Amino acid sequence: MAMLHRSRVLGIGMSVPGRIVSNHDLAKMMETTNEWIIERTGIEERRWVSEGETGTTLATAASKQAIERAGLTPRDIDMIILATLSPDFNFPGTGVFVQRSLGLKEIPCIDIRQQCTGFIYGLSIADAYIRTGAFKHILVIGAEVHSTGLDISTSGRDVTVLFGDGAGAVVVGRATDEAHMILSTHIHADGSEAEILWTEYPASARHPRLTVEAMAERKHYPVMNGKRVFKHAVTRMPAAIMEGMVTNNLKLADIDMMIPHQANLRINQMVGQMIGLPPERMHNNIQKYGNTTAASIPICMHEAIELGKIKPGNLVCLVAFGAGLTWGSAFLRY
Repeated sequence: MAMLHRSRVLGIGMSVPGRIVSNHDLAKMMETTNEWIIERTGIEERRWVSEGETGTTLATAASKQAIERAGLTPRDIDMIILATLSPDFNFPGTGVFVQRSLGLKEIPCIDIRQQCTGFIYGLSIADAYIRTGAFKHILVIGAEVHSTGLDISTSGRDVTVLFGDGAGAVVVGRATDEAHMILSTHIHADGSEAEILWTEYPASARHPRLTVEAMAERKHYPVMNGKRVFKHAVTRMPAAIMEGMVTNNLKLADIDMMIPHQANLRINQMVGQMIGLPPERMHNNIQKYGNTTAASIPICMHEAIELGKIKPGNLVCLVAFGAGLTWGSAFLRY
């Protein structure tokens, strides 16, 4: 099918729970300290849901803000793409619950599972659909509720201190000029080391899906080989950035702002150093929100726009690495 259109980000929104959980709060739940967490991750606090807050409620609030900022109404949306590793239920996906909350019917909903790279994958899918002319306004959401599935104990602290809850959303529509459009997206995966960051149970590959023994061994909580993940991240993220620069014939100086996935402040600082990007041209907010997986890039981008770090027409690079292993980048003129 011939490419008929180019796409752009029309509006952006975010939503996080009201409950703030500081490092000092975690130190009361497990053997850790504020200093230990900051030294290793850069995180000072994160948001965790309270009763009644879900991936759907967070995603709906972020979506309403994105739609309003795009100058549209929910009925203008003709597709929803939702990225999450923490759906409200095993099935159906969270997308249809967000659709219902927005008062919409019949439009297609696509739920994707690319973990920390999920938002960039979603943006890539939306860009392709807009280019074909099949859809006009696509809602791309990253939403996560980690806190209800974490091992909040000393044995689980290496992973638990990292994660927060939240949602971010953008409306992707047709570009009307070259000053505001998605230039390219670049997505990759390699499953050869999938188990270095995963949650093994419950699983349809196990009979039964969850056992008392598995729970006793804490296999229903996420586990991570931090050193391997770090090594892959600081290799794959620079490569994805360079791939986009080559595709669009860009120099590093052309990038006005970089929005990396907020997994670990030390990873992002190293990536910036490796490619020679001045610190003021990378925005991080993991200090306040922790790792919100698929939601981190739109939440971070939203904040950068609010702070005036991203202005209309600026060239923005989004980049992520996550479980799978998955990684990717997106280049756009905001």
